[in-house]
Amino acid sequence: MNDNLSNKLKTNLKKMKDVFDKTVSEEIIGRINLLNPNSKPKWGKMTVGQMLAHCSVAYEMVYTDKYPKPNFFKKIILKTFVKKVVVGYKPYPKNGRTAPQFLITNEREFQKEKSILIDYIMKTQILGENHFRNKESHSFGKLTKTEWNNLFYKHLDHHLTQFRV
Repeated sequence: MNDNLSNKLKTNLKKMKDVFDKTVSEEIIGRINLLNPNSKPKWGKMTVGQMLAHCSVAYEMVYTDKYPKPNFFKKIILKTFVKKVVVGYKPYPKNGRTAPQFLITNEREFQKEKSILIDYIMKTQILGENHFRNKESHSFGKLTKTEWNNLFYKHLDHHLTQFRV
């Protein structure tokens, strides 16, 4: 690809805010702090506590062994058909389907889930982009720091927007 075309493509991509930047992490946490136990979604069925727990799943897949890793065949399917949707720049659609491990069906305690999610956001920011550069993901193989950023930021922004913050 020639440099001119490459630069045009880069310019056309919407750059997401950088979760590894302390100011952006503080902005996200500020949005979370605007939520309360009675916050209602603009769309979808989750309560605010369920949404916070749902958002933590992406981090749990990085920092815990809570979820079994997909087998080789399933990982190929995920890398081929799902990865681009999750780590790309295109926003998630409202009421889109989610992976089974992200389904939170039981009631969750708002303050506890809020605290857990904020801790994950802070841990990720403190570890920084170098920690995530070419880090193996739970489902998609090695991701670039930009793909990790998009995975985290796009998901959080989608659900915080869902809950009007």
